[in-house]
Amino acid sequence: ALYPIWFVILASGRVGSRLYTLNLLGMFIPTEWTFENYQVMLSGQPYPFLTWMRNSLFVAGFTTIACLLIATSAAFAFSRFRFYGREFGLILLLAIQAFPGVLSLVPVAQLLTAFKLYASHWGLILAYTIGNLVFTTWLMKGYFDTIPIEIEEAAMIDGCGPIQSFLLVGLPMAKPALAVTALLAFMGGWGEYVFASVLIPAPDVRRTLMVGMYSLANTQSIPWGYFAAGAVMTIIPVILIYTYFQKYLVGGLTLGGVKG
Repeated sequence: ALYPIWFVILASGRVGSRLYTLNLLGMFIPTEWTFENYQVMLSGQPYPFLTWMRNSLFVAGFTTIACLLIATSAAFAFSRFRFYGREFGLILLLAIQAFPGVLSLVPVAQLLTAFKLYASHWGLILAYTIGNLVFTTWLMKGYFDTIPIEIEEAAMIDGCGPIQSFLLVGLPMAKPALAVTALLAFMGGWGEYVFASVLIPAPDVRRTLMVGMYSLANTQSIPWGYFAAGAVMTIIPVILIYTYFQKYLVGGLTLGGVKG
């Protein structure tokens, strides 16, 4: 599992466009190293790598915010309130989750065209948010179910309403699940290729990072050194976010799966 990552790191520091070396020792340790590949990718010429990364950060960031806002409120409603259509809504969400997301690509493209959001980053954010909401809503609902409702009832006795109990009691106690939801939503927008390649048929300056990296690797003479350097820098934001939320992740992934 670790060697492919180490292989890409080694390839990112090799001179020229070589993906590997015939030196057996060089397949495991860096016998040669240069930062030229990183300098070229960060310079913006001939590949607008930083523009691709900025576009992906914009899309993934707003996808994360939208998923947190909608999924947490929907999950809290499903967990705490009893209303007409609740059970049907939960079953419907599971039924939607059973179908691969790529099946919705054509209707999503048609809807975005009708709303004049096709070839727009906002349209891509909307598509990613829709795709992530089912899983994140169920994840958050499972976690809210583990929080004793008596805590919120005690807050209501002190004068809190339903919205205040959600904001002041439910959300602070659901930090582990919020961290997991944020990470999954960000990764869903950061590393996705199919929707981005279809919904953003635009020049290099509007491409997301995955589409841009694919276009770099789809040339006749693939610059493997540049591609490997870009791949290494691509995983850095995910590692930073994972490190920031690490203390919440274990609790959020496990406690949300079992009631009690």
